[in-house]
Order: sequence, then C-alpha cells, then structure tokens
Amino acid sequence: MTEFLSEIKTTLLELVGKGVATLPGFLFGIFILVATRYLAGVAQRVASRVAAQAIKSTSLRLLISQTSFVLAWTVGILVACIAAFPGLALGDIIGLLGLGSVAIGFAFQDIFKNFLAGILLLLQEPFSLGDQIIVEDYEGTVEGIALRSTQIRTYQGELIVMPNSIVFTSPVQVLTKKPQRRTDLEIGVDYNTPLPMARDTLLNALNDIEGIHLDPSSEVDIVGFGDSSIDLVVRYWTAPQIAQVRRIKTKVMIALKQACDRNNISIPYPIRTVYMFDQEKFDDHMESGDQTLAQQGEN
Repeated sequence: MTEFLSEIKTTLLELVGKGVATLPGFLFGIFILVATRYLAGVAQRVASRVAAQAIKSTSLRLLISQTSFVLAWTVGILVACIAAFPGLALGDIIGLLGLGSVAIGFAFQDIFKNFLAGILLLLQEPFSLGDQIIVEDYEGTVEGIALRSTQIRTYQGELIVMPNSIVFTSPVQVLTKKPQRRTDLEIGVDYNTPLPMARDTLLNALNDIEGIHLDPSSEVDIVGFGDSSIDLVVRYWTAPQIAQVRRIKTKVMIALKQACDRNNISIPYPIRTVYMFDQEKFDDHMESGDQTLAQQGEN
C-alpha cells in the first residue's frame, strides 16, 4: 500500500513538474496569439495601402487585403504552437495537418467551398462593390465581398448575407455593368388612332425628358392588336442605377399621357361586350323538357 501511494505521489510530482516546465512556453504561445491579433490588422492595413497604390481593381485590392489577414493568423498560430510545445517541430505540425486533411475537409467542406468561391469571385470580378445585381430572388447593391460571403443591400434597406458558393454557382444579373440601360414601357391606343401619328407623338414626347440618352436613340414599336387597343412599346435608354430608372420612368409616363391628351389619342379601357337575350322568347329548353316528361307519363 505504501509503495502504491509512493508511486502515485511520484507520478503527480512528475506531472506538476512537467506542467511548471511547460507553463512559460504555454504563456508565451498565448502572448503570440494576442500579438498576432494586432499584427494581423497591421498587415491587412499595410497590404491595403500598397494594393491601393499598385492595383486599380477594387476586387483584387480586397483579395490581397483579406489574404494578408488570413496568412498573418496562420503564421501566428503555427509559431504559437511551436512556442507552447517546444518538442513539436514545424514538420510534425505539417504532418499532422496532412493526416487530418481528409477529416478536416469533410468537416469544413462548406467553409472551404465558400472560401474558394470567394477567391474566384474576387479574381474573375463579375461584379464590383457598388454594382446593383440580381441573385436568385434577391436584388440590391453589393456592399461587400468577403472570402466567405457576399453582402447585398436591398432597395428596402435590408442586408442580405449570401454564401459565396451560391453566388458563384447561380446566374447573376449585373444591372450596372454597362453605362446605360434600356427600359421598355407598354402603352395601348384606340383602334381609330392613325398609327404613324401616334408613333410620332410618343417619340416627340421623349425628346424633352432630361435623363434619356440620345445614343442609342429612343424607339416606338407597334407590337400587336389587343382586345381593346393597338399595343405599342416605347423603348428608351437611361443610366443603369435603379433610382434613375424609376425616376425617369415616372417622367416618361406623365409625358406620354399628356402628349396623348393634347393630340386626342385615346388610351382605352378594356372593353367587354355583353349580349342580353329575351328569356321568354328563347325559353324553349324547358318546354321541350316538359313535353318529354309528359310523354313519359303517358307511356
């Protein structure tokens, strides 16, 4: 019994001694992690300034800034592990990462997928910060492109944080990629309206509206014969931002209505024709039915 207690005491003393021996390295590792938090921010700011002077692309500058932050943290964590565990060499850490890469890949596949998609989005640059885009059911202005997600501010002021893997694999409609954007506005005129006169009237109404681009020029096309009107489409070009598109569309609708009123061009309501029959005159169905019932009763 005395030997067993003595062995336990010796083991405890050895553990305490090893703990005391490793405590300075462990504390130094924590200090390195704290310092890494500060140095990673410094490295990111320095990389951003250098990239701003050397690179014109906003997306590439953002990629360099975020990559420098991640690399600084990676180096800091490796140095902290070596300082906390002196017997653990850099080669051992790399070997452990190699052995655990499969398990880490399965556990963090979504994170890695979004990370890789974010890098590809920043490199290919299908859209930039400030662009207005449509992704799936969301439309708004791109406020940020991170390595994991893309932030979209909707026109109602809501913030949508969308994983980069969804953005990368989904069709993206970039509304502000080109310097101008076309709007198609439908309008119907009465069947008694001379079509050449109506077309010229609508075109002239667009000339005095500020914000409509002259090149390409505006167009008015006759597209079909509707139930109660002849259908036309007014096509014009404006700046691509949604605020400009909506503001000018309101002006165009007001101008078209005023032009039609001045030239006595009617914009008809939907027309339905209802035929009223004399029920007593055409109520022969019930009489034939009564005759059939009477014949069946006689038989």
